Formats: sequence, C-alpha cells, structure tokens
Amino acid sequence: MDDVLVDIGEVSRRTGLAASALRFYERKGLIAAEGRNGLRRAYRPETLDRLALIACARDAGFSLSEIAEFLRARPSDARLRERMAVKEREVDARVAQLTRLRDSLRHAAVCEHDPLVECPEFKRAVGRVPNG
Repeated sequence: MDDVLVDIGEVSRRTGLAASALRFYERKGLIAAEGRNGLRRAYRPETLDRLALIACARDAGFSLSEIAEFLRARPSDARLRERMAVKEREVDARVAQLTRLRDSLRHAAVCEHDPLVECPEFKRAVGRVPNG
C-alpha cells in the first residue's frame, strides 16, 4: 500500500498548498493522512481530488466549516441540502455578476472613447455590475 501513497511534499507541490495548510486541513477533518513516509505524512492519491474540491468550494465562498459539512453529507441530510441550494443561488448570482464584469472589461479593452470612463457604452456596462 505504501507504493500508492503520496508524500506531503508532493501533495504540497501539486496543489500549491503549504504543508502547514495540509496539516491544518487534517486538524479540521477535511483530509486524512493515510500513513507515513519516514517522519513525513503520506496521503492516498484521492486526497488530491478532495483538495481540488476544497479549493473550488473556497473560491466559491464556502467556509471551511461548510466544506467539512458538505464532505460528510449523506443523502438523508435535508437541512444541509437546503443550505446547499441557497449556496447554489449565491454562486449563480456571483457568476452573473462576474459575467457582466467580463463584458464590461471586453468593451473597455476595445473602446476608442476618450476618456474611457466617459464612454456611454462603458458607463452602461459598468452600471450593470452591482457592488459586491
């Protein structure tokens, strides 16, 4: 089994997370070391997938406690499913906001109006980007 484990240094290199962050995630119950390579922690390869999911969820605005709950979720957990649906709507709103911002930046990149901030199209585009 040791031949399939990934050393903490390799996990750190592949994910861009510091070893201290990996140990922190262990303490929070988000990941688990499967064994040791000498004095160094070693993880199952699936841990890389879990860390990718954690990073994605963090980027979407989930807290570590929300992520931990999600990782432990079972199909029968109605309360958590409801909270996930709320979070999905928040993520959807954020995607819409970022899409409007992207469109505004696209216009700004090719706009010939001088000064740019006075361009009517740019003003309309920026006006559609709510504060957030």
